[in-house]
Formats: sequence, C-alpha cells, structure tokens
Amino acid sequence: MEDKVDILLTTYNTKIEYLIKQIDSILNQTYTNISLIISDDNSSNKEVQEVLKKYEKEDSRIKLFIQNENLGYIKNFEFLLNKSTAEYIMFADHDDIWYEDKVEESLKKLKEEDVDLVYCNANQIDENGKIIEEDYFKYKNVPIVNGHSNIALSRYIGIGCSQMFTKSVKTKMIPFTNEVIAHDWLVSFIANENKGIACIEKKLFGYRLHNTNVYGGRSLEQNLQRWKKENGKSYRAYLKYRNEYVIDKAYLDGSLMCLKYAENDKSIKFLEKNIEYYKRLKKSKYINFQIISFLKFLSGKNLLKKIFKEIIIFHFPVIGYIRYRV
Repeated sequence: MEDKVDILLTTYNTKIEYLIKQIDSILNQTYTNISLIISDDNSSNKEVQEVLKKYEKEDSRIKLFIQNENLGYIKNFEFLLNKSTAEYIMFADHDDIWYEDKVEESLKKLKEEDVDLVYCNANQIDENGKIIEEDYFKYKNVPIVNGHSNIALSRYIGIGCSQMFTKSVKTKMIPFTNEVIAHDWLVSFIANENKGIACIEKKLFGYRLHNTNVYGGRSLEQNLQRWKKENGKSYRAYLKYRNEYVIDKAYLDGSLMCLKYAENDKSIKFLEKNIEYYKRLKKSKYINFQIISFLKFLSGKNLLKKIFKEIIIFHFPVIGYIRYRV
C-alpha cells in the first residue's frame, strides 16, 4: 500500500483564479494517496471559503478548516501541522502551480536518500502563469545541500512549498516557540540535525510572483526599491535596512530560532558563534573586516553571487550605500 502524504495548504483572501489552479494541480498529481488539509485564515472574501467548501464536497481527500479569527500564516501552518497524521508532509502556497509529478518525485527522492527532508527547484511564474525565470535555484542563489551542512543552521534551505519532510521532523517542530519566524527554515534545521537533507534540482512547480508578494520571490534590488520608497535614501535609512531587514530579519532571527530548537552540541556552539558575529556586524557603521567569519558561517554551494552581495552589505556598508542611493 502506498504511503500517505499530507499536503498542508493555508489560504487568506486568495485570488480565486490562483486558488483553483493550485488545488487542481494538487488533486491531479500522479501520486494519488494524498490528503489535502486546508486552513482558511478567516478570509474576508467569503467567495474563497465557498470555493473551498465546494472542493471539500467533491473530493474526499480534502479536509477543510475555517478559522474564526486571523492566526497569521505561521500560526496557521502550526495549526495544520497539528492536524497532520501522515508519515510524509508537504507545505503548499495558495497561488502556485504544482507539476503533476511533484509529490511522486519528492517521495521517491526522500526514500532513496533516506533523509528527513527533500526540497526541489521551481520555475518562477508571473500573475498569468508565464515563466519569467526558468531556474529558481539559480535566480535566488538557493543553497544546494545533500546530506548535512552548517548552511542549514545559518540560512533557509528551500522555500516551504518546495519541501517534503518526515513526521519525525514535524514532531520536533511543534508546538512552535515564540522565536519561530519561518516554518520552512525550522524544517531544514531539524532535518539537518537528524537524518539530513537531499536536493532535487528538477523543477517540480511554478512559484508565482505577483503584486501581493511583499518580499518573497523578489530580488534584492526589488526589495531595496520598496524600502527606499518608505524610508528614504539617507545613509541612516540604509543602515536601518541593513541592520533591521537584512541582518536581523533574514539572518539573526533565524539563528535565534534554530538555537531554541537545537539538540546537538556542535550545532549549539556554531549558532552561538554565528549569533555573536551578527551582533558585531550591527555595531559596525562603515567597515568590518571579519570576512573570514562570514565565509565560515554563510558560504556554500550555489551561493557565489549572493555571497558577493552580502559581503558588501555586511562588511562594506559605505560601498553598499553608494549602490543603494541609485
């Protein structure tokens, strides 16, 4: 008998066209022993809930929950993790398009490599489903990890909608602590501490970028443009971006989250040193020469282009500011 795979999907005021295409793409997977567990986060657009109820009636593999109040996407995913019972679990965004072999290929890889997590590549698609970037790994410099790597402690390894992981990872994830800022980063960290990770470089879904994406899927340049419109072009505004958005939000907060869940002494020591490195960075306003520390904590396969940008932002903020002003 085939193993059951739980697919966890959160929704909130989703565009109906996107929602229908995503659900259909999941239900039409070549691997059919799936359970699609959906939690709507109290959408004000009640058409979203009506569409979901219709799907639940038409397909017994769907289980729908409608929240009485807005939980936020992290707590909503925690809610779904608590509802999951399968040995294998996947996260799903509400507006992507899964290719028909995504579940099958992910489960096959996970079993072949005997790991706790696999993550796959994607095509970046626009609002109309047109491919705008044919290789998400290359476009976003996603780390390539097979086995175990310290990169899983200091960076996220694959976006949540690209992942399949085991029940043992879920058990260690919940309940979420207050430090949880990214459920997908937490998955990769726990998997790395246990049986490890495997990467699927084949593109198994279309990852949608549209106007409601605040930061996800966008380039550094696009995020900077948004920040400047809100905060201005002064050096003070740039340092605020560097410290609060880049160092804190994208790195330090993730390491603090992982430290809360760490069980391995080696991981704990690495994270403690990593956290001290970030704190020292934030104190430097013009230049910081601890580049060897950067390479120790944040370098890895498929990251060369990203590393160059990060070294400028972290260690030579004056140079970064010149580009920031443009």
